[in-house]
Amino acid sequence: MTEALQTSASDAAALLSIDDIRAAAERIAGHVVRTDLDHSRTLSKICGCEVYLKFENLQFTAAYKERGALNALLHLTQEQRERGVIAASAGNHAQGLSYHGSRLGVPVTIVMPKTTPTVKVMQTESVGGKVVLEGETFDEAYAYARSMEKQLGLTFVHPFDEPLVAAGQGTVALEMLEDNPDLDMLVIPVGGGGLSTGMGTAARAIKPDIGLIGVEAQLYPSMYNLLKGTDYPIGGDTLAEGIAVKEPGQFTSKVLAKLLDDFVLVSESELEHALSLLLQIEKTVVEGAGAAGLAAVMAHPHLFAGKKVGIVLSGGNIDQRLLANVLLRDLARSGRLARLKLTLQDRPGALFKVVEEFNKHQVNIIEVYHQRIFTHLPAKGLTADIECEARDGEQIDALVKSLRDKGYEVIQAEVS
Repeated sequence: MTEALQTSASDAAALLSIDDIRAAAERIAGHVVRTDLDHSRTLSKICGCEVYLKFENLQFTAAYKERGALNALLHLTQEQRERGVIAASAGNHAQGLSYHGSRLGVPVTIVMPKTTPTVKVMQTESVGGKVVLEGETFDEAYAYARSMEKQLGLTFVHPFDEPLVAAGQGTVALEMLEDNPDLDMLVIPVGGGGLSTGMGTAARAIKPDIGLIGVEAQLYPSMYNLLKGTDYPIGGDTLAEGIAVKEPGQFTSKVLAKLLDDFVLVSESELEHALSLLLQIEKTVVEGAGAAGLAAVMAHPHLFAGKKVGIVLSGGNIDQRLLANVLLRDLARSGRLARLKLTLQDRPGALFKVVEEFNKHQVNIIEVYHQRIFTHLPAKGLTADIECEARDGEQIDALVKSLRDKGYEVIQAEVS
């Protein structure tokens, strides 16, 4: 922790207390879903600890962000309500603010980068928000939103770096510890820090010895760098876009500097595997950020062994095509799906002999792609890419060995 963070952490913490979070809980009660906290026997067995899942992906807008947005809206004066609010967001904050603003009769303007997927624009507009597309990046959209705030006299509602918002998010921890006071640890996704600041403040006040673990995507370790004093690169296409923040909050980082017991990073493959497991085992859909907590528990088992661990499934807004890709990639990693490239002679019966081997090993062929032109082979040679599915990786390995024993050149595609 840097000296600057140490000296200012107490000042920042004074802006948020357990009383603020309890007041927020009373304020928003009945207007957001009090989501379940459920024990997962199967995930507990896999992880080597007792896993309790908080299903915030079951909020109306499919994310916890509603809590903080609503708490901030309920603090507006009548004049501020009439003028309206503005925010820069291309994600869950936009939908939460728009939905509750529309419900309360408060005009909501959301500035999004021009590169925002159309589906996110439509989702925000469908719950009552007015979307303005400006800039190529989030930073440009944010700057434009702040300029509109001043020009039009609107109230800016920050997605995370605001005590009222963090207080609303902290109600997640209140509910978790009400439902299970015996939780030993909470694992909290960290982007800008609003959720972790609110939940951490509440949990530490209720149960001072509770363990608090923050988790970020390996591609976006912005808060991790700040608190740990590291200098890992930031950027890339992460599945956990909900916590892909380049600049963490000033208020939130100062609070988290003295709040978190540890901080971990998770890779893209770990996020994908956790997301897939949640769908397979719990039959629940989460976005990448929503899978970060489980990914951390599975990637760093020594931190959680034998503990009662609360994990927040923070959101469930994921593009269907992306979800399909994640699930298929996870099947490939497990050996259930494979793509084999074979070199064959271009003569009758060549492919039939290969198919016979697949049949002997009970491996199902999904697709076959022949390539005769764009290849380094002689004119009488060809390659065949065969996509197939099997019971497990061992079945694929046995098939590959059998093909190679018969003289075929076989290359198996890998998923990172």
